[in-house]
Amino acid sequence: MIDNQVKKNDPSLQVDINEATQAVRENRFADALKILEISLSKYPDHIDSLYLAAVSARYLKKYQDSKKYIETLLGHAADMGRAYQELGHLNKSIGNENLAIAHYRQATELNPALIGSWQSLHELFKNNDNQLAADHALEQLNKLKTLPNILLYIDQIMNEDRLGVAEIKCREFLKKNPTHTYAMSQLAEIASRLGHYNDAEFLLEKATNFEPNDAALRMKYLMVLRKTQKFAKTTEQVNILCEKFPNNLLYQSQKAVEMMQSGENLNAINVFNEIIQKSPYNYSALTLKGHAEKTLGNTNESISSYQQAYTIKADHGEAFFSLSNLKTYSFSENELKIMNSQLERVDLPLKERVYFHFALAQGYELNGEYDQAFFHFKRGNQIKNSQSKYSINGMNEEFQAQIDICDESFFSNLGVGGHQSNDPIFIVGLPRAGSTLIEQILASHSMIDGTLELPNILSLAHSLRGDDVYGKKGNYPKVMKDFTCTQRELLGKTYSQETRIHRKDAPMFTDKMPNNFRHIGLIHLILPNAKIIDARRYPLDCCFSMYKQLFAQGQEFSYGLKEAGNYYRSYVKLMDHWEKVLPNKILRVNNEDLIEDLEGQVKRMLDFIQVPFEQECISFHETDRSVRTASSDQVRQPINKKGMGRWKPYAKNLKPLLESIGEDLLYPEDISLIK
Repeated sequence: MIDNQVKKNDPSLQVDINEATQAVRENRFADALKILEISLSKYPDHIDSLYLAAVSARYLKKYQDSKKYIETLLGHAADMGRAYQELGHLNKSIGNENLAIAHYRQATELNPALIGSWQSLHELFKNNDNQLAADHALEQLNKLKTLPNILLYIDQIMNEDRLGVAEIKCREFLKKNPTHTYAMSQLAEIASRLGHYNDAEFLLEKATNFEPNDAALRMKYLMVLRKTQKFAKTTEQVNILCEKFPNNLLYQSQKAVEMMQSGENLNAINVFNEIIQKSPYNYSALTLKGHAEKTLGNTNESISSYQQAYTIKADHGEAFFSLSNLKTYSFSENELKIMNSQLERVDLPLKERVYFHFALAQGYELNGEYDQAFFHFKRGNQIKNSQSKYSINGMNEEFQAQIDICDESFFSNLGVGGHQSNDPIFIVGLPRAGSTLIEQILASHSMIDGTLELPNILSLAHSLRGDDVYGKKGNYPKVMKDFTCTQRELLGKTYSQETRIHRKDAPMFTDKMPNNFRHIGLIHLILPNAKIIDARRYPLDCCFSMYKQLFAQGQEFSYGLKEAGNYYRSYVKLMDHWEKVLPNKILRVNNEDLIEDLEGQVKRMLDFIQVPFEQECISFHETDRSVRTASSDQVRQPINKKGMGRWKPYAKNLKPLLESIGEDLLYPEDISLIK
C-alpha cells in the first residue's frame, strides 16, 4: 500500500512502525498500541499503523476499538487481504463464527497465501462438520506450509502490487530452483498482470508438465490461455481437469464457459442446468448461465438467472450489474435498497463495490434521476481509475510513435510482401462507437462470418514491443522497418491460421477489436489486402457512453472524462494520419450516417468490401447469432436514435470532457450546453 509523500519522508513514522512491530512480536500489545495511537494522531489513515493497532487492540480484548481500526483501514485499502484476515480473527474471538468464515474467505480470495486464514477456516469448518470444506482448507494450508518463506513474501508483495521487487525475488529463487512450479506460477502471474501473456503461457505450460496432477496450476494455465482466446488449448486443458476430477463442479462450470467461448451456448446452458441441479445455491453458475442466455438473446431467461444469483448472495455485485448491463432492465425499489445497503458496508471488496456503483448508475438513469446516476458513475470510475496505471502522456507518446515511424516514405518503400489473403475485415475505432452494429450488419451477409474482438493483432504488437517490468519501452513500432518480406508473410499467415477457429464456412470474416486502430500500419504490413472500416461516432455520445460502461477488461482510458476525451482526440489524429498515408485503404462509417441512411451506408460498406448487396444486411436485427459485447441487446432491435444525445441530462458535469475533446470537434450548440 502506498501512502502520500509526506508520510514517506517522515523518519519518525517509520521509527514508530518499527518499534510497534517489535512490540507486537514480543506480545507487548499495550506498548504497541500506545506508540500507534501517537502515530495515528498525526497520520490517521496510515495503513500499517491501522493494521497493527487493530491487531494489538484485539489481543487486549478491546474489540470495539479493533473493529474501528479495521473499518478505517478498509476505507483506505478495501482490497487488503490481511485486513479481512484480521476481521476474521476479531469475529472468531467474539464467537461470531459465520462472519469469521466469510471474512477469512474474502481474505484468501484477495491473497491465497494467508496461512492464518486457511488455518482458521480448517478449524471452523471441522468444528461445524463441513468436512469437504475443511479438507480443502487443509490442502491449501499444507501446500503453503511446504513453501519457502521467500515465496510467501513474494505472494504478499505481489498482492500489494509491488511487481518489480516480486519479479526480482522470483527470478533469483528460480535460478537456484529452476523446476519449482509454485515459483514458476508466481512469475507467470507477474507476467500476466503486465500483459506478457506469451511469457506467462510458456511458464505455466512448463509447470503443468512438471506437475500434471496439480489442478490449481492447470487452472492458472487455463486462465492465461483464455485471455489470449486460444480456445483449442483451453478446451484441451479443461477436458483434462474434468477427466481427472469428474465430480468437481467448478471444472464442469469452466467446461461450460469454454463452450460459450466457442459459440456453443445451448450446450453450455445444459451443463449449467446440471450443475445447478446438483448445487442449487451455486450463484456463480447461475450468473454464467445468465450470460449465456443473454448472448443468445433470451432476455427473460437471463434476468431470471441473475435474480436467482443475487437472491442467494446479496453482495454478488456482478449479478446486479449484469441486470443493468441489459440496458432495458428497470430495478425495483427493493433492489435499489439492497444495492445501496451493500455500499454502506466498509468490508465490501472493491470489485463488488464497482459493480454496485455501475448498476445503481444505470438504474437511476432509467428512472430519470440523473444526479444520482452521475454520482455512481463517477464513484465507480474513480475506483477503477485508482487501480489503473493508464497515462495520458504515455498513450499520446505511443500514438505519436506510430505517426513518426509509419510515414508516407515508410509505406512507399515497402514493396510487395505480407500474406495476400483478402479474408479479414477489420472493424476499428473506439468502444461504444457502433462497431457491434456494423459487425451485425456484415455478419448477416452470406459471405461474411462475424467472429469476436480478436486479440491477435494486439498480442503481436505487444510481443514486438518487448516492454519490461520497470517501464522500459520496447522497439515497436520502429522494429517494423526491419521486417523482411518473409517475416511479413509469416506473421500474416500466422494471424490467418490462429483466427481460423473463430470462423465458420464463409470466405470472409470480421475482426472487431476496436483498439486495432492503433496498429493499422502493422495490419497493412502483414495483411495488405485486408479491408479496414473505421466506426466513428460523435465524440460526446461516444465518450460519455464509454464512461458509463464498465468494460470486462482493458479500455482504461474510459475511467475518467478527461482521459476519455483526450483518447478520442488522439484517435482522430491517428486515423487522419492513416487515411493520409494509406489512401483508399480505410472506409469511415459514421454512426449517425448509418442511423439516418441505413440502406445507403450498407451498400457503401458492401461495395468497399467487394461483395454483392443482400437484403439480410438491412434486416440485421433478425440475424440469429451470438453477440457478446455490451451492445448485444441493441443490435437485436431495428436501427433507432435512442443512443443519440444521452449525455445531455449530464451536461453540467461534462466540462472536463469538453476541455479534453476540444471545441473544434463539437457542434456549437452542444458546447453552450456544457459551458
